[in-house]
Amino acid sequence: MTFALVLFHEAAPGTAPAVPEGELAALRALLAGIPGLTEALVFTPSSAKDQYTDDGASPPLGMQLHFPRLEDLEAACAADGPLQHLPRILPSLAGTGATAQAFWRRTWDVPDPQVRTAPGALPCSFVVHYPGPAQDDNAWHGHYMASHPPLFARFPGIRWIEILTPVDWVSFLPHAKVRHLQRNRIVFDSNDALTAALQSPVRHELRADYHTFPAYDGGNKHFAMWTETVRP
Repeated sequence: MTFALVLFHEAAPGTAPAVPEGELAALRALLAGIPGLTEALVFTPSSAKDQYTDDGASPPLGMQLHFPRLEDLEAACAADGPLQHLPRILPSLAGTGATAQAFWRRTWDVPDPQVRTAPGALPCSFVVHYPGPAQDDNAWHGHYMASHPPLFARFPGIRWIEILTPVDWVSFLPHAKVRHLQRNRIVFDSNDALTAALQSPVRHELRADYHTFPAYDGGNKHFAMWTETVRP
């Protein structure tokens, strides 16, 4: 059982700053010291070519923090919690649109979960969010989870499948508190492997299933992100 806190910094098109390595090092140190955290994922921009979508440049930074208890997640977001230090250690992101949301995390099996990256390289996640809302959240999630993950699992080279659904939570972070209908993430060894999957016939089947989704608003956004794991 895992709760996930997802934080993203999004910049205006053409203005996305590159986060300096010194700031990323400070971020890793902060995340590794958060009480109750089991692991944190740090997302930095990558790129991949999809057959159906092009949502522009990936955000300059994202984070996904995993906790076994919602109370631990909320403590990290408290008025005196450790995540209040984020603006101080990430000055390059001042002025970007910072958002936060808490989720319940579901995962699915894949044929071969062993990540095989080149030396010194990071795996690549395809991070997707559906802002929503849906006319019927229950029907929407039920349809998605019954139909999309089995198709994801047939992507060549896929290493991980997860779907995040919203939970109610308390936050005093400076990030805008959002409530997206859903986030999901699939993982590959590299952005080239992700591109190969997105060019495969499975992508056509996913698109066909997309057109059968129950009614919802807000469209969706897709971004390729290098994915670093930080543990306490």
